[in-house]
Amino acid sequence: MSNLTPRNSGGLHLDRPNGKLFGVCSGLAKWSGTDPLVWRLGFVAATLLGFGLAIPIYIVMAFIVD
Repeated sequence: MSNLTPRNSGGLHLDRPNGKLFGVCSGLAKWSGTDPLVWRLGFVAATLLGFGLAIPIYIVMAFIVD
């Protein structure tokens, strides 16, 4: 299952220049080798379907990562 392995061996970092808010989704996309839109839509869907749990997860990631 090499499709699930991160393509960036440097680890997960925020991508603030390419990000919309804190660069969390952009950093996740760079780390996983996917499009940032996929992560952004995933966070929106998780927020709407998960009673807003994705919002605190996003904020925690913004402060912990990098």
